[in-house]
Amino acid sequence: MKSIIKNVFRLGFPWQTQDPFLFCVYHLDKYPKGNRELGPDDSLEGRNLGNDFTIKDGYRMYHGTTIPGFPAHPHRGFETITVVNKGFCDHSDSLGAAGRFGEGDVQWMTAGSGVQHSEMFPLVHTDKENTLELFQIWLNLPRKSKFVDPHFKMLWHEDIPIIKYENGTIKVIAGSFNSTQAPSPAPDSWAADDENDVAIWNIKINATGTINLPKAQKNTIRTIYFYEGETIEIAGESIQPNHGIEVDSTNEITLKAIGSNAHLLVLQGKPINEPVAKYGPFVMNTDEELQKAMEEFRLTQFGGWPWRYPDQTHENERGRFAKYPDGTIVEK
Repeated sequence: MKSIIKNVFRLGFPWQTQDPFLFCVYHLDKYPKGNRELGPDDSLEGRNLGNDFTIKDGYRMYHGTTIPGFPAHPHRGFETITVVNKGFCDHSDSLGAAGRFGEGDVQWMTAGSGVQHSEMFPLVHTDKENTLELFQIWLNLPRKSKFVDPHFKMLWHEDIPIIKYENGTIKVIAGSFNSTQAPSPAPDSWAADDENDVAIWNIKINATGTINLPKAQKNTIRTIYFYEGETIEIAGESIQPNHGIEVDSTNEITLKAIGSNAHLLVLQGKPINEPVAKYGPFVMNTDEELQKAMEEFRLTQFGGWPWRYPDQTHENERGRFAKYPDGTIVEK
């Protein structure tokens, strides 16, 4: 019998992905109390500010110098899907869109023909620690969609279905799980066509519990990322945390947690099967297209930066909200 497990690999930073996904990174930072400027109420001495990716005292500043996060930077030719389970992310972009999301919210952004955005992690709590748990997933766009208009969409956690079982929970961020359907993705996404069988699930399995993953469509690639727990068992094989498992998705798969609760992310989809040429924040089909993308960004800045700061954050007391390019504001 053909093995259900096709490959097991160690998780790095970022995680290894398969077509149609380009990139997935997991951030877990235990930030201290915040100061009045939304940064850490802590000394930043000894950090490589501007490029701080080494965990020190439980956290990283990334490309931020006073507030952790990623100041203004461009993207073209793919989508970012940002899942914030704990903490908050402040988004600002060259379309004039903005938002503060977190506590389970998901932002789905189609970069398409080109957009700049910043992603900062405001430390809103001044009386307690500010833990951040975040996934950022890059989903490729096919050639026909590389130059669609940029699009910004919020999937509020109140609208994302969470299936509750005796043995755990399944958060359905994209696609479907059995008969439970996720909110619609961005309109030009590879995930917008059900034939592409794209799904993103965040799964918790209680200790000693099991959860069954349904069969996928033929030719769908499914990868399971085991990022927190003690041990899981798949098809009789024990797997330790910080490993990814590519599985044969044409089988129903039973996942069992051993020792403690297990937390997993599942990415699946049919491959786009087109050439990928990528350089930093640009993902195209050819090297020539990459060169054109970089030149266009130098000339146009993809519309420029309408905000006061490259590491733009929102008001300290501001709650969760989204401001769309047409000026519409949604408060949560």
